[in-house]
Amino acid sequence: MTATIPEVDTGAPGPRRKALPSLTGMRFFAALLVFFIHSLQPIGPVDPTGPVNPFADRSVAQGLLKFFGPAGYLGVSFFFLLSGFVITWSVRPGERLTAYWRRRVVKIFPNHLVMWAAAMLLFASAYTPVSTWLPNLFLVNSWINEFTVQMSVNAPSWSLCSELLFYLSFPFLLLAVRRVKTEHLWWWAGCAAAATAGVALVTKTLLPDTPRLPVIPLSPTQNWFNYTFPPMRMFEFVLGMLLARLVIAGRWPRIPAGWVVALLAAGYAAAMYAPAPFNFVSVTVVPFGVAIASVARADVHGVRTRLDGRVLVWLGNVSFGFYLCQGVVIFWGRQKLLGNGQFTTPVAILVMIGMFAATLLGGWLLYACVEMPAMRHLSRSRAERAERAAARSAPADAVTAGAGTADAVAAGTVIPMAADAGTVIPMAAGTGTGTVAGTVVADAGAPAGLVAEAQAAPITPITPAEPSAAGSGPVRAS
Repeated sequence: MTATIPEVDTGAPGPRRKALPSLTGMRFFAALLVFFIHSLQPIGPVDPTGPVNPFADRSVAQGLLKFFGPAGYLGVSFFFLLSGFVITWSVRPGERLTAYWRRRVVKIFPNHLVMWAAAMLLFASAYTPVSTWLPNLFLVNSWINEFTVQMSVNAPSWSLCSELLFYLSFPFLLLAVRRVKTEHLWWWAGCAAAATAGVALVTKTLLPDTPRLPVIPLSPTQNWFNYTFPPMRMFEFVLGMLLARLVIAGRWPRIPAGWVVALLAAGYAAAMYAPAPFNFVSVTVVPFGVAIASVARADVHGVRTRLDGRVLVWLGNVSFGFYLCQGVVIFWGRQKLLGNGQFTTPVAILVMIGMFAATLLGGWLLYACVEMPAMRHLSRSRAERAERAAARSAPADAVTAGAGTADAVAAGTVIPMAADAGTVIPMAAGTGTGTVAGTVVADAGAPAGLVAEAQAAPITPITPAEPSAAGSGPVRAS
């Protein structure tokens, strides 16, 4: 018997879930936090003889570095929480495990391989031994307690080691998470959040605190255990899964947007002043969780959030590439083009804008030329593509035989629709003119795969009383 992905809840399958475009918009702000800390580094990770930070005024440079000091840690933590949420939200019950894992691997590896090759060709091969670049190539470098290995080749790719662990373990984690009783979800979510503080506490009290890293106020072992070691990041991912279940079950309360923003600001302020390693994850995991669940709830109920506009959704779609190419564009490109020079504040601001534009261009190129083509052509096996082709041909045969659309629907014919690639959606009676129970809607050739995590989300059949949160057509959420 083929192993498949189960439904999120142990009870009867519920209605299909909506796309969450506002979460896509939120992704970009997390990637932007990482951009700021990368572009303000006082020591170049590729060329340590000079800074990446372009500001010559020391008070400005140090002030910006202090303000954005925790930004990189927090941006990554947000992504890990979001991954748990949207992968749970977008579960396709009955999907084969091999098909799920194939899509997840294709999601991250093509972009990673392109940037790995670019980094090796441009700079990393000159000083990176095979014992260092090989673990990075296969995304196992963060499992090794050696800072230079963790941050080797294309430094931002370290976080993909954790994402790969999340993707591979998700079907097994779901077996446990789906068995949590609805009334116990809040308790377990609190435990997952508290566990992140437990990791920081163990790091601070039980691990050696010397020698210190040049910029990070921890020893290499402390930084590894608390920040880059994949199993220690599982608590954020599992918390995201539990929050998704709370929203799915209708147990997440409506929280005014102003309160959510205030909580995020308070969490960021706490991260600026809390001691390491508590400021890496634990002081913001609750604000981030509240923001993700609240924004998702707003999308479900059709409430506009200002995060679901076309521009922000596009920025969110390219945010994975925007994040991943920062190691090449910022760490190498800035010093390659401008040397170690620092500039007056107005000129430095222009340099920052230039780095942002170049990184965004690189992210878009990865998204348009690597990520989406890979998902379209590699995320499904030949057998799956053949099944989709057969499903597409069925409606044409029905029309040729003289069956009208309404008759074909009543007969249970597969109707083509620009739905999520490969998704077959059972539609209940009364979901629209001419539809009856048992009708299925199959993909008619929409692009395969995900723009990000939530692109796997099945498309919700929209009833007249339930307008689409994504506007006209599905908008992919992460």
